Amino acid sequence: MIDRRGFNKAIGVGMGATALSLTSLRTDANASAAPRGDTAPAPAVTPGAHTEFTTLKQVRAGLLDVGYAEAGPAHGPVVICLHGWPYDIHSYVDVAPLLAAQGYRVIVPYLRGHGTTRFLSSRTFRNAQQSAIALDIIALMDALKIHQAVLAGFDWGSRTADIIAALWPERVKALVSVSGYLITDVEAQARPLPPAAEHTWWYEFYFATERGRLAMEDPAHRPGLCRLVWELVSPTWKFDDATFERTATAFENPDYSAIVIHNYRWRLGLAAGERRYDTYEKRLAARPLIHVPTVTLDPALDPFTAPGDGSGYRQYFTGPYLHRTLGDVGHNLPQEAPVAFAQAVVDADHL
Repeated sequence: MIDRRGFNKAIGVGMGATALSLTSLRTDANASAAPRGDTAPAPAVTPGAHTEFTTLKQVRAGLLDVGYAEAGPAHGPVVICLHGWPYDIHSYVDVAPLLAAQGYRVIVPYLRGHGTTRFLSSRTFRNAQQSAIALDIIALMDALKIHQAVLAGFDWGSRTADIIAALWPERVKALVSVSGYLITDVEAQARPLPPAAEHTWWYEFYFATERGRLAMEDPAHRPGLCRLVWELVSPTWKFDDATFERTATAFENPDYSAIVIHNYRWRLGLAAGERRYDTYEKRLAARPLIHVPTVTLDPALDPFTAPGDGSGYRQYFTGPYLHRTLGDVGHNLPQEAPVAFAQAVVDADHL
């Protein structure tokens, strides 16, 4: 989830946050070209209207055979939606048809270690450092012959989209990043946070132990652990058993536990990455600026959302920019507030 360096004020979450919700996806060209920073109250839209993707595909890309959902016209402008942990492509099951109806070709891949995405070789190190995951998405774009796309994500997905926008801006038409600038600074991660913030990251420390690794590997313990995270970080999201179970199927990937454990241990400096990614990680450690058009979204009820209405990361975005804070929304923003997320994509595309 978010970079701990950007979390040094994460106590008193939601204080002063401005609720913002969107009434509809605008199709008027002039309105889209000049998106607004404020909107009317939210309509009566119920998340969960869709339960499945109609089109699921596989493609070999880089080190992986990537499973992904696709919606919308084959030749439409491309939006790639990236999920986080402990989630999967179903975070976008309501977002994708909204964007498809606007003429977008929507691609929603399972990240490495999730769902139907598989490593091509059993000998490949199950690495989940940030640049490796970002390069997976570049490889996917190459395999699908997508030169440029709007990238939109939350959690691991925000981090991945931020990295691609920073290191390969020519591949990114626009960016939607929940929680802002999430590029990880491993060296900064070594510095302690205030106790309340450390408490919020309990599972990160759990995964640093052998006991936590075993819990992730054990199918009897893994679903309960992941569901607990859902409940804690999205306190007002009233999801049902079927919603969780659809996503939990993605956790049965044979590499799931290895990828999750390596990701969190690597971020704490407790697990090594691979030398092939050193060049990228050095560039990321310098906190590169992001110049592409960007909309950042803060979910007000997410315990990882720092106060300040996005001010803590504003300096990293130097191009056309909008920020919105969504009231009564938790960590899984695209699934909890799909209309607002889809509107952010449309607005970013027209900044």
